Amino acid sequence: MLHKKVVAVILGGGAGSRLYPLTATRSKPAVPIAGKYRLVDIPISNCINSNINRMFVLTQYNSASLNKHIKNTYQFSGFSSGFVDILAAEQTPDSPGWFQGTADAVRQSLKHIDKNDFDYVLILSGDQLYQMDFMEMIEKHEASNADITLATIPVGEREAPEFGILKSNEEHVITSFIEKPSKDLLSDWTSDTGEEMQKQGRHYLASMGIYIFSRKLLFQLLEEEKKSATDFGKEIIPDAIEKYKVLSYQYDGYWTDIGNIYSFFEANLSLTLDLPPFNLFDNKKMVYTRARMLPPAKISGSTLEQAIIAEGSILKAQKIYNSVIGIRSRIGSGSTIESCYIMGNDRYETIEEIAENFSKGIPAIGIGDHCHLKNVIVDKDCRIGNNVVISGGEHVADADHELLAIKDGIVVVKKNAVIHDGFRL
Repeated sequence: MLHKKVVAVILGGGAGSRLYPLTATRSKPAVPIAGKYRLVDIPISNCINSNINRMFVLTQYNSASLNKHIKNTYQFSGFSSGFVDILAAEQTPDSPGWFQGTADAVRQSLKHIDKNDFDYVLILSGDQLYQMDFMEMIEKHEASNADITLATIPVGEREAPEFGILKSNEEHVITSFIEKPSKDLLSDWTSDTGEEMQKQGRHYLASMGIYIFSRKLLFQLLEEEKKSATDFGKEIIPDAIEKYKVLSYQYDGYWTDIGNIYSFFEANLSLTLDLPPFNLFDNKKMVYTRARMLPPAKISGSTLEQAIIAEGSILKAQKIYNSVIGIRSRIGSGSTIESCYIMGNDRYETIEEIAENFSKGIPAIGIGDHCHLKNVIVDKDCRIGNNVVISGGEHVADADHELLAIKDGIVVVKKNAVIHDGFRL
């Protein structure tokens, strides 16, 4: 019954500026992925699949859509002790400021978390893509009598400077830690990551931002020893390694930090592979989300190759290749969609609405006829007219316009954008 000793805390993240413009009107965990889910569904689903059903989601920026999604999605039985509760940043006489970092967010929420009966706190990020059994990690934490356990993952030389890198002894106790080391320091930070990982050139152990704290120590650190510390990765963890038993739990599966537009784009398109690194089609590792009463997708005259098509879509496209098509998407005849993530729409337009907008020169919600989109993310509820060509790639410089933004060669059509007939990029 170890799962009854655990509560999970999912960090909603800051302003999410690196994922702009997807985070212009929503928080990072609320960003839609895989055509029908939201990022926050990943840590919540991992918890449910690990039999952990008491969760707090800490939010601050643009949290309205996230709050609505969680309220409409995660409702446990009245005979269950399970819950997914939103803890929004709140100003009180004791803490008049907003969350200043990961540790500060948990500190300010302790008064609410403390009302539950638990021995361990599992702290998770709301913007990572992975499938992990947390109970195995918690069992090792308890069996070794650790104070803190960090989930770690082997990374290569190119990624290492982006993470907290650590070294551990034969008992997996962490002996040293460095936050985002420069490349000239890396030679001192190699670890025995196992034969398979070393074959892939992954010689460094990186912190995944997933932590287990024993209850007493978490309160002691946040409320007494480190009262002014605002961040786990930069302050709490490095100092704790010198004083407490901090364990490394090495995870060798697929994991990606959705930190910027490029990683977000790659993570979504990788789902279309024959053997995707993140498996949505797994009976034991289901990804849960809001159940929508939508009709099946309707497809007419389209060639589909390496495509994920969400329910409720109406597609007449000529070809859809290496792309994710989200809920209620509408794509007109003769259009080609190549290496794109089309997020879909929140509603269907009526025939009357389409006719009225047509008389005003406003395109219907969706993508019109004879369009060609390549290396594009189309956010929710966009209106793209006929004969529109948008082609991202290395030839396009980073820019931010009223209707779209370009980052790392990927064109992001902003939410609710209206792009008229004949537009070319």
